[in-house]
Amino acid sequence: MLDWTDRHCRFFHRLITRHTLLYTEMVTTGALLHGDVPRHLRFNVQEHPVALQLGGSEPADLAQAARLGEQWGYDEINLNCGCPSERVQRGAFGACLMAEPQLVADGVKAMRDAVSIPVTVKHRIGIDKVESYDFVRDFVGTVAEAGCVVFTVHARNAWLKGLSPKENREIPPLRYELAHRLKADFPHLTIVVNGGITTNAQISHQLQHVDGVMVGREAYHNPWVMVDWDALFWGDDHAQPSRDAVEDAMVTYMMQEAAQNGTPWSHIARHMLGLRHGTPGARRWRQVWSDHRLKQLPANEVSALARSTLT
Repeated sequence: MLDWTDRHCRFFHRLITRHTLLYTEMVTTGALLHGDVPRHLRFNVQEHPVALQLGGSEPADLAQAARLGEQWGYDEINLNCGCPSERVQRGAFGACLMAEPQLVADGVKAMRDAVSIPVTVKHRIGIDKVESYDFVRDFVGTVAEAGCVVFTVHARNAWLKGLSPKENREIPPLRYELAHRLKADFPHLTIVVNGGITTNAQISHQLQHVDGVMVGREAYHNPWVMVDWDALFWGDDHAQPSRDAVEDAMVTYMMQEAAQNGTPWSHIARHMLGLRHGTPGARRWRQVWSDHRLKQLPANEVSALARSTLT
């Protein structure tokens, strides 16, 4: 979810669900150790619980980056072993790390020694055309020996050559049964399944077999799918917000960001374009919020224009 789940996106999603664990974009260890740390790690206190997703392979670098994440107040450190992009592979991390489970285990141990917050791993069920369950079982078993107890399983293989990242999310077949087998073989571990899950009914079905579900692009493009999650999956029956209330809160946030940090509203509004997905007038509402000819107007005036298209 690079360039998608930034702090503005996560603030927006937290307005819809109170309890869902949110994840940052993948941040490389190099960006943290040699770059602008505040730019990568700054977040809003309202985002909790929130996990910092790291990309890297050197145990010492991972430990230092994890330590920074804990210092900045994140609730979890997650190591990405699932991204298949060639750029990530050139950095020797992401999905290609599944071929080196001991190196992943060493990185997990180094991070666990460095921080007191949970260290988790996100991975695929295999790489390239290795489709044997034994491959992912042995990967999880090796990394678990280093103390990792939470594994998020994207239930597709990652093809390291020949497919784009988008194609890697669509072409390798989904095999949820492998995630289910992991839970059966490692009952003491927390197994979270990811990939192609778009409805509450699908989430409920998966929760009969595993401990959790990660939803990515559907939550981004159709965020209102999350509005029932607190009641359905956490038993919290607080009054649900309305779409108008969420938009109002985002407008207030945009105006604060503009005043305090000089952030243009367009940098934030792009994340909420799915707010009215499937409702009458949604297309025109999105068009107004996407109209950069209006970027000189304050966010509250743009909102008023957008809302006028709904009546």
